Parts: sequence; C-alpha cells; structure tokens
Amino acid sequence: MAHHGHQPVPLLPATPRLDRVLPTVATSLGVPGLAKGGDRPLPPARRSVVVLVDGLGAELLARRGGHAPFLRRLLQDPMGAWRIDCGFPSTTATSMGTFGTGALSGVHGLVGYEAYDPEADAVFNELSWEDGPAPHRWQPHPTVFQEAEADGVRVTRIGPGFFDGSGLTEAALRGGGFVAAGTLAERVDATVTALRASSRALVYLYWGDVDKIGHIHGSDSLEWGEELEEVDAQLARLASLLPSDTSLHITADHGMVDVPLDARPDLATESDLDAGVRHVSGEPRCLQLHVEPGSLDDVLATWRSRFGEDAHVLAGEEAIEAGWFGPVDDLVRPRIGDVIAAMTGPVAVVDSRRHRPELRALLGVHGSITADEVAIPWLTLPAERH
Repeated sequence: MAHHGHQPVPLLPATPRLDRVLPTVATSLGVPGLAKGGDRPLPPARRSVVVLVDGLGAELLARRGGHAPFLRRLLQDPMGAWRIDCGFPSTTATSMGTFGTGALSGVHGLVGYEAYDPEADAVFNELSWEDGPAPHRWQPHPTVFQEAEADGVRVTRIGPGFFDGSGLTEAALRGGGFVAAGTLAERVDATVTALRASSRALVYLYWGDVDKIGHIHGSDSLEWGEELEEVDAQLARLASLLPSDTSLHITADHGMVDVPLDARPDLATESDLDAGVRHVSGEPRCLQLHVEPGSLDDVLATWRSRFGEDAHVLAGEEAIEAGWFGPVDDLVRPRIGDVIAAMTGPVAVVDSRRHRPELRALLGVHGSITADEVAIPWLTLPAERH
C-alpha cells in the first residue's frame, strides 16, 4: 500500500491500533476505567499473557506463515485474529510508548527512533536513551501496567536484563516487576512461573530477534523464516502450559521492508536535501526535518521534487491535522518535525554524520506508512481454549 501525492492521508483509519491492546486486556482482567467505545470485546479472564514479537508485521506473517503453524492456526480464527495498525511512525520506540500507555504518539510523546528535544535543541535516540531527558518528564502519563497494578493485578514484565530501568522502559513500560531472561524458552518458562505465582496476573513477554534478524538479513531471508519457526514453536509451548483461566495475546510493534543498500541517499553528501535543515530526527524510512526559519517551503519543494512518488512529503502541521500522531499535546508538538518525509517506495535516507556504519548497512527497515510497516497482528487465544 503506497501513498503518493502531497495531500495528507490517514493511517488505516478503519482499524484499531496498538494503543488498544493493553487497555482491552486489562479491562478483561477487571481493571476499570480503561475501556473505550469500539474496543475489541474480550471474555473475562483471571490471568493474561501479552507477547510482543518485535518486527512481526501482519503482511510478513501472512506471506511467511508456512513457517508458523501455531500462529497460522490463530490467524484462521475469525474471532481470535485481528489485523491492527501500530500507529505512526512505525518504529519500536514509538510503538512501545503506544503499547505501554494506551495512547498514540501525539500524547505519549515518543515520536520517533530519534527524537528532537526542544529544551536541549538536540536529537537523541529513544532506544538507547543516551543523553536523553528524564524519562518520567519526557513521558509523564501513567502506563497501563501501573493502572493494572494499582487495581491489584500482579504485573510482571519479562525481557533482556538491560531493559530493566532503561530510559525507554521507564518512559513507556514502567510498572510491576521485571524478570530478566535470555532465550525465548527461558522467557516462556519465566512467564509460566509468574502466572502461577498469583491468581490475578498480567504478564508481558518481549522477544526481539525477529526484528534483529530482519534488519541484518532481510525479512525475506532464510534466516528470518528459521527464526519465525522457533518463535512459533515456543509460543505453541507457552499456550500448552497456561493455566486454564489465562488468555494469551500475541502482537507486534511494526512490520518491515527490505531496501537495497544502493537506494539510500546520504544527507552528508546531498547538499540539496540538507539545505535549510537544522536537525534531522525520525529514521531512514521516515524522516522528520526541523528546518531553519523561513525554509519550510523550500525544503518541502526540494524533497518532493527529489523523491516524487517514492515518498509522501508534507508539513508537520499537515500530518498532525491528518491524525498521523493522533491527538497532539502542547508538550509534544515542538518535538515533531516541520517536514515529514515518509518513504513509500524502495528507498531510505541515511545520514553518515549521525548514523553508524552498522545502522546504514541494515537491509530491513521500517518507520513509514506502508502496510508492510504499519499493519500488525493481534492474535488471541481466550482462557479455556488452550
């Protein structure tokens, strides 16, 4: 699904988005005040597991489902399989904010892989959080985990040890306890242990290697298929071990596209693209350009002329008005670029002044508005059905 022209486009407006997954699951556990009209109805449960498989886009899963018999079976259940939208931009840091807070990026404020901090007049990486602002100041809203914990649900988050206390975790996923585990099998075992420790529980399990392998080898690679097979086997094992009163939910944070390395203009050597630009945030598939005063029209014209139908280039205010970021808080508006350049063709834009060589060498990329990047699954196995 490519978007062309210069008029703003909505992002899959007829679908729910990732922001509704955790609130809906928490509502099924009896946590009040999180449901919204139009939410997916879920049967009540005493315990729930939410698995987020980084990079497992709905389009990728549909194309490569032969590697995943368990997930394919869930996809075939019309009551248990939803295709949803991760929100904008389609990148991990933003989606973790959307997932964890139950709000879109214009509210939680994690607006990109790299984000502009107006107070520091600098760009920082929201994944590493190096030299970033205080996480609770940057994202002050309570998370769904905190809301569930306050209502008496035992919340456990399971992932790699370095996530515990990280800037992104504290901004987007704070609340409950954290259990560090390495392999996916170990995380499945830790999930089952956490569930059995409480009669009312919410467990979040994160797995990142699908995304990692897609970045390095490409989402169409043999290696990606092999990783999907392992994930599928472990999720099937998890389902077989769940207590009968426990629901299982499987989702993702974004999809991915493969872009040839020779289709990546470099801002460090492209003086026309760099002209009038003070800061660049976002990511190679979806850049947010913070421009010099008086340069907006020139920057828009240059980028539109250069990329044509391979990008959707619009002013930040147009993207806001089109709802790309959802409602936008006053605190968040200055973080959003003056120009948004969302790549829709097989192209990405790098900046060797900022991007490390290993980042510029990644084959699989995401962040933009195509279905391959935005569409994600939400697969559910209700209590008593595993």
